[in-house]
Amino acid sequence: MHIRKYDFDYSRRYFMDKTARGIGGAGVLTSLWGEICAAGDISKAYPEELLSIEAYTKGKVKPGDVMDADSVDLIQDLIDPILYQEVKQDRRKFYIQPEENDATKLFPPYFLDATLKNQGQAKFGDDGNVYTQEGKPWIGGLPFPDVQNGFEAIANITLSWGRHDKALYPIPAVTVNKDGDPKYEYDWVWGEQQCAGLVHPDAPGPYYEGREDLTRMQVIWFTYTPEMKGTAFLSHWAYDQHKIPELWGYLPTVKRVRRFPADQRFEPYMPGMNLYLSDAWASGDPMLTWGNFKIIHRGPMLGSVTSQWHADNDNWLPPLIGGKQDKTYYYIGKSLIPEVIVFEGEPTGYPRAPASKRRIYMDARMMGPGMAVTYDRRGEMWKGFEGGGSQAKTDTQQLSAKDGRPEWSWWWATSHDVQRNDVTRFHHGKSCRGFEGAALDPQYDLVKQYMTEQAIRRLGT
Repeated sequence: MHIRKYDFDYSRRYFMDKTARGIGGAGVLTSLWGEICAAGDISKAYPEELLSIEAYTKGKVKPGDVMDADSVDLIQDLIDPILYQEVKQDRRKFYIQPEENDATKLFPPYFLDATLKNQGQAKFGDDGNVYTQEGKPWIGGLPFPDVQNGFEAIANITLSWGRHDKALYPIPAVTVNKDGDPKYEYDWVWGEQQCAGLVHPDAPGPYYEGREDLTRMQVIWFTYTPEMKGTAFLSHWAYDQHKIPELWGYLPTVKRVRRFPADQRFEPYMPGMNLYLSDAWASGDPMLTWGNFKIIHRGPMLGSVTSQWHADNDNWLPPLIGGKQDKTYYYIGKSLIPEVIVFEGEPTGYPRAPASKRRIYMDARMMGPGMAVTYDRRGEMWKGFEGGGSQAKTDTQQLSAKDGRPEWSWWWATSHDVQRNDVTRFHHGKSCRGFEGAALDPQYDLVKQYMTEQAIRRLGT
C-alpha cells in the first residue's frame, strides 16, 4: 500500500492556515520564488494535486476536456463566480489545457531578467510609494516577486502594466447585449511608454530621460467607428501614486485638445461600452488612490496563461462561443494554476465611486491578474474583468524579442457587467481598422510619434 505524505486535503488546509495567519510567500512544499530563481521550474514547490488537474479532480477532468453547463460543477471551486455564472447560465464553454511548470514562459523575457536581477531591492517609502533601498524610483521587474501582503500585490501590477518598456496594441472591440446581439463596435490603439523601471537592453537606464517624475505615459486613440474616429486621450501618470493622472483629449467635433477631469474613472470609454479607465489591467487607477488592500484567500485556480495567442486566426482573433447567438465570449483554454493570491482593495480616493471594492485574482508564479471582480456600493457583484496572456509562440509561428527568446503579451480580455448582462470583449490584434502595426518594444520613439498634445491632434486629423 502506498501512503501519501501529502493527502488530497493537505494543500487546502495549508492555504487556509496561511491566509488566516497572514503569512506571506508562495509555495507549499518550499519557497516558490526560490525554485523559480534556481531553475525556473515550480514543480518542487507544490504537491502533485496542485500540478495536475487530473490529480486534483481524481480523474474527473483532464487536459482536452470541454467545460460546459453540464460539467462545470466538477471544477466550480477552481473558477471565479462570474465565470461559473457565464458557463452555467449563458452557454459559455472553455477547454482544459495542460499545466505549465516552467515559470520562465509566463513573463516577457527582459521583464523576468530584471525581476531576477533586482529582487530584494524594493521597499515602501514613508509616503507609500515603491522605491529602491537607496530611495530612488523603482528600477524594473516585479518589485515584490514573493508577495507578503495586499499592498505588495497591487504594486506588482500597477508599476508596469504590459511589462514592456513600450508597446502599441491595435484593439478591435465589440459590446454584446443580453440577447447576444453585437450592438457596438469600436477599434482603438492603446500605447504605453514606461518612464520608471525600463528593462529592455536598448534602454539607456531604468528611467525615461527627462520624465523621471512619471510612472508611465499612455495614449488611446479610436480608429473606428467613423463617428468616433480620431478621438484620442493622453495621460501622464505621476510616479507618486497618490496623484490622479493628468488627462488630455482631442475631440474631432471641436478640433482641439483640452484637459479633462481625470478623476472620472468610472465612466465608459465610449457610449455603449462597459469598459472604464479604472478597469485597465485590473489596476487602472494609481494604487494609493485605493486602499485597505488585504489578502483574503490563497489556493489553486484555473487561468488563461498558456497558448492564448491565436496566431493562425484572422487578425489573431480567438474563436467565439456562448450567449444566445454564440457571439458573446471567446472560446479559450484554461490550465491549473497551483496557487492564486486573491486580494481586495477599496476606492478610498473616490468618494463618489460606484464601486465598493475590487477583488483581484493573481497568479502567484508571475504576479499577473487573470480576473478582477468589482462590487457595487451595496456589495453585490457588478463587473468582471477577465484576461488571457501567454508567450507569442505556437508550433508554426513566434514573435521574438531582440535576443531571439519568445515574446509574451496579453491577447484578449472581457469586461462583463453582470447586472445588465452585457459583455465588452476585445483582443490584441495584428491590426485594427485604420491602423497596422502591433508592436512590443519597437525601436522608434513612441512618445514623439503618439504621446504629445501635438501628436494626438495629428492622430485626430
